[in-house]
Amino acid sequence: MSTPSIAIRRTTELDWRQVRALRLEMLADTPLAFGETVEAAGQLDENVWRERARRGESSVGIALAAISTDKSGAECWVGTMGGYRDPSVGSMLVGVYVSPGFRGTAAGVTDLLLSGIEDWARAAGDVLTLHVHTENARAVAAYERRGYRATGRLFPYILNPHQREMEMKKTL
Repeated sequence: MSTPSIAIRRTTELDWRQVRALRLEMLADTPLAFGETVEAAGQLDENVWRERARRGESSVGIALAAISTDKSGAECWVGTMGGYRDPSVGSMLVGVYVSPGFRGTAAGVTDLLLSGIEDWARAAGDVLTLHVHTENARAVAAYERRGYRATGRLFPYILNPHQREMEMKKTL
């Protein structure tokens, strides 16, 4: 079996079906990592998905997709990350997801996506901030491996205010 190649690119409005499919996958796979439920996302109409897909074309934000292409040329969306500029903290990393079969350092998808977001953030400043659920140990470890450090700030998790998200930052 051959190893698929991975391409990283910004999303466009025409990608709305793939953006939707990957978002529904991520919400079902890791619900505590996001501020939206799979049920709520499943009710959104095409116009909302087109708008979300256009985030990759934004001048103030970014949405990246990791697309696997196998030997036959078949494509499969296997990961995504996004970012936006927040006036109070600068560049924020959001919407992080990699499909289970493409996780880990050997696959390299997380590193490819995160490098793209860090390059985008570097154009506007020297710090990238993120919020991660305190119970998402796998994500915390991945961020720490890439040089992100907890700031000590905690925030209520939007879907359950009894749970917490922690802030992490990296100087770029």
